[in-house]
Amino acid sequence: MARMDIRRALPADLPAVAAIYGREAREGHATFDLEPLPMALWEEKLSAEGDHLLVADLEGTVIGYASSAPFRPKPAYGHTRETTVYVAPGHQGLGTGRALYDALLALLADDGVHLVVAAVALPNPASLALHRGCGFEEVGVMREVGHKQGRWIDLAWWQRRLG
Repeated sequence: MARMDIRRALPADLPAVAAIYGREAREGHATFDLEPLPMALWEEKLSAEGDHLLVADLEGTVIGYASSAPFRPKPAYGHTRETTVYVAPGHQGLGTGRALYDALLALLADDGVHLVVAAVALPNPASLALHRGCGFEEVGVMREVGHKQGRWIDLAWWQRRLG
């Protein structure tokens, strides 16, 4: 059986991370980006203080990633982080997202983060199940907040208290 490791991302992982996200930007609706992000932004994320970028490594191949970032730039939001998880096609539904989220949430709890928020573009039953399974609760839906691929997309907000 193949072994999957969850670990902090390394600079050498960034092309694979960027490719997973870029495919979703071009073809999916889980992100409201329309084009892949430049490598400089991934490099910045990897080195940003307080951010986490984890990868799921399956025998040397990055098959998913999880990240955290500041929720908003105002100081009172300092104990709130926004999280995201992406898993490459062909590796979804196998526990990869859950393993990534479990590791990320543990790191955030160790950092003293109080609240984690996540936005899920709808429809996305797998992501909704993942967030529910990881102890998040849905706090609201913004209707038709994004427009992509010729249609309006709703966004569900989820949160989980860590402290």
